[in-house]
Amino acid sequence: MLGLLATHSLFARRPVLILVQVLAALLMLWARLTFGFRSFHLSANPTSGGLVENGPYGFLRHPIYASILLFLFAAVISNYSIQNLCLGLLGTAGALIRVFTEESLLRQEFTEYAADSKRVKRLIPFIF
Repeated sequence: MLGLLATHSLFARRPVLILVQVLAALLMLWARLTFGFRSFHLSANPTSGGLVENGPYGFLRHPIYASILLFLFAAVISNYSIQNLCLGLLGTAGALIRVFTEESLLRQEFTEYAADSKRVKRLIPFIF
C-alpha cells in the first residue's frame, strides 16, 4: 500500500471503485470496533480475550485483511499499470502470509477455531 501511496495510486478515481474503497474502510472500522483495541500489535499471535465470532467476524474470519485487500484492489483497478498490479500482488501475498500464520496460531490457542473455520470463510463470504 505504501508503494501505491508513493505513486499517487492508492485512492480510486472511478465512482464505483471509490464506493468500494469507502465500503472497505467501513468494514475495517466495523471489524476494529467489534474486535476492540486489543489487537494493535505487529506480531500475528492471538490476543487475550477469546475468539471473536460476532459482527463481521460472523461471516468472515479475517474482515480486516479482507477490507485491506478490497481497498488495495480497487486502487489497482482504478489506477491500472503493471507496476501497480505487481504492488497489489505483493500486498496480497503479504496479507495471505499473515492470514495463514494467524490461523495456525489461532488453532493452537482456541480449540473452537476449528469449528469456526468450517462455518466461516476466510476473506470472501461463501467462497474463500
